Amino acid sequence: MKLATSLNGHSFRFTSFTDVLAKASEPKAGDRLTGIAAETASERLAAKVVLSELTVGELTENPTVPYEDDEVTRVNWDGLNQPGYESMKTMTIGELREWVLDHKTTPDVLKRSGRNFVGEVASAVAKIMTSMDLVYGASKIRYVTHCNTEIGQAGTISYRAQTNSTTDDPETIVLGLAEAVSFGCGDACLGINPVGDDPANTKRIADAVWHFMVRNEIPTQVVVLSHITTQMEALRRGAPLSMIFQSIAGTQGANDDFGVTRELLEEAYELVKQYGQCQGANLLYFETGQGSEVSIGRDRGVDEQTLEARTYGFGRFFRPFMVNNVSGFIGPETIYDGKEMIRANLEDHFMGKFLGLPMGMAPCWTNHTSITMDDQQQATMLLALAGANYYMGVPLADDVMLAYQDTSFHDDATLRELLGRTAAPEFHRWMVSRGLCDDSGVLTERAGDGSIFF
Repeated sequence: MKLATSLNGHSFRFTSFTDVLAKASEPKAGDRLTGIAAETASERLAAKVVLSELTVGELTENPTVPYEDDEVTRVNWDGLNQPGYESMKTMTIGELREWVLDHKTTPDVLKRSGRNFVGEVASAVAKIMTSMDLVYGASKIRYVTHCNTEIGQAGTISYRAQTNSTTDDPETIVLGLAEAVSFGCGDACLGINPVGDDPANTKRIADAVWHFMVRNEIPTQVVVLSHITTQMEALRRGAPLSMIFQSIAGTQGANDDFGVTRELLEEAYELVKQYGQCQGANLLYFETGQGSEVSIGRDRGVDEQTLEARTYGFGRFFRPFMVNNVSGFIGPETIYDGKEMIRANLEDHFMGKFLGLPMGMAPCWTNHTSITMDDQQQATMLLALAGANYYMGVPLADDVMLAYQDTSFHDDATLRELLGRTAAPEFHRWMVSRGLCDDSGVLTERAGDGSIFF
């Protein structure tokens, strides 16, 4: 292995694969905070040169966190397609980038190859890609998943209707959902973040959302984003949940703090398959985002982009219905400004798809960062061009309960018109039947009038 290079008459030497990966990252606040970022642009470029010459096998067989003491590493490694990995392990990261972008590498080939790689490899190839590379590479890969309905089909963009209440008031939540679905938002799911994390409250919210959905014959999924164990108990008590949600991370230590393990996720899947209001095989919903491990001191000295890619290698094992990336949500200690947020979102979307996940994106920000609505909307348009499966739908783009900014119902409708896309097929047909849009998906004058559902 070669961990040194010369650039413009200066020599650069790196101490480990982990060090090369960190130094090759585009600037991120979390990496600066932990003291692992490149100190100069020249050092960053030198790291990218070294990284491009490392092989898939070298990065796979030298994980950033040891196999023997980290469950995330083990799931990444044990989930490999061994024949596929063996066929590509001598390829350099630079060659892998060229292979991804080559016209002869078709979408079907890329999809079949996702399980050939661990998170470290996905992170490495993304680090030597430009923004256009990341958009183009991701656009070649599409994953369709099925819970009650299918999302991710060509020609569609889907949205989660997120109408949270500061008091978990079911009436407030349902009124918000009525407005959301009138704009065509909610085909990914009707998903509510509760304030109170207990089974009774989770069931109370789920019941209200489910009754609204059934009464209006809305083809979608219901999820309440309490802790996984809370949702499991709510299911046992009869809560009409369609799938189970959980945040996951890129180290075992972070997952321990989240209260989640491989065994627990497997148990949750079997439980929702038995008790949930669902028809398909994709029954889990994961949320991720660069910087979560740093924010709780569980990063293990690994850069936040690589930790995020490791998260995807962990998550794909469970064949989720949706993965939602929220890089920008935590704050300036992990993602400082709009440039960092846009780059992180493009990286995450590509890496997730590259590893075999149905990626949804929530380019978002909180008011204590140096991110603006313009930054957020630029990221949203780029990610739509890259083929993101779905986005959030938040009233007026401002979540009053979680205190952050995300895409609004109006943003969602605009994206569909910009790109000539519709809602998921079942949901689109329902919208047409209710007079909310025409056959092409363009909204009618009825859109925005939630009163039609009562």
